[in-house]
Amino acid sequence: MAGQVEARLAELGITLPRPMAPIANYVPYVVTGNLVYVSGQVPAVDGKVAVTGKVSWSVSADQGKEAARLCFINVLVHLKAACGGDLDRVKRVVRLGGFIAAPSEFTQHAQVMNGASDLAVAVFGEAGRHARTTIGVPSLPADASVEVEGLFEIA
Repeated sequence: MAGQVEARLAELGITLPRPMAPIANYVPYVVTGNLVYVSGQVPAVDGKVAVTGKVSWSVSADQGKEAARLCFINVLVHLKAACGGDLDRVKRVVRLGGFIAAPSEFTQHAQVMNGASDLAVAVFGEAGRHARTTIGVPSLPADASVEVEGLFEIA
């Protein structure tokens, strides 16, 4: 039987994909005590980066927001693995970090990152409200437009 979080995901029309393998020398998540740190995830679909380029040049801010949402879905994939398959163990989304590949004149980083933050709240309710850092960067691995990492408290 699916848990509450899985039911919310289904209501949102989200099916968690298979996890993308790390593209460098790191692990996708680390569990220490009651915290899970999920490494930065890119907007990948079927193991390939689906949204590439700079936000405001080849990617609109709205497309960037959707990319951030997709990144958070990929964060959830690894969070679920860290929780032994039970996302109901998540007590709180503590912090999200967002990296937006954009030119120096771009200033809508926060709005782009809302794609991830809005989904965190939609999935976890009040426990999804989190601290956040969002920064613009000149480039990301595999030319991804957005990357999102997360810190979670679990039971």
